[in-house]
Amino acid sequence: MAIGLVEGDKFLDAGCGDGFISIAASKIVKNQGKVYALDEYEPSLDLLRREINQNRIENIEVRMADMTAAIPLDDNSISKCVMANVLHGFASEGTLNPVLNGIKRVLKPGGTFAVVEFNKVEGPPGPSYNVRLSPEDVERILEEYGFSIGGTEEVGKYHYLVE
Repeated sequence: MAIGLVEGDKFLDAGCGDGFISIAASKIVKNQGKVYALDEYEPSLDLLRREINQNRIENIEVRMADMTAAIPLDDNSISKCVMANVLHGFASEGTLNPVLNGIKRVLKPGGTFAVVEFNKVEGPPGPSYNVRLSPEDVERILEEYGFSIGGTEEVGKYHYLVE
């Protein structure tokens, strides 16, 4: 992963969906680490739980959570956090404040927060053009909330990552 995830890290997949990133992260952090997979959509979490059970994965904790209300993790407990394809939703709903302040609260000092978003172009896959965020939009939002920007890079055909 581009964020420098290593064995033993405590990783937060914020808005994990079906857990693709959580599964990949669990293989990197291994048994010394922990993955917290948070989402508010129970059907996606059920798919992830099924995969965890089928593959006997022991280092992922799945939690249903509305991150606009609270992130159910301890202060300074997370080494690395990824939020993939969901920041645009919080931005369009006007709920960035509780979510990003919650991320700041759970990240350890010196921890890494990375945002993956769809490129700001017309057409599928992804949300409608008017709610998509450009890399510059994401950088500005993160800086407004006190995150330092380590860089922006293309990841795959449809996405970019701001770290």
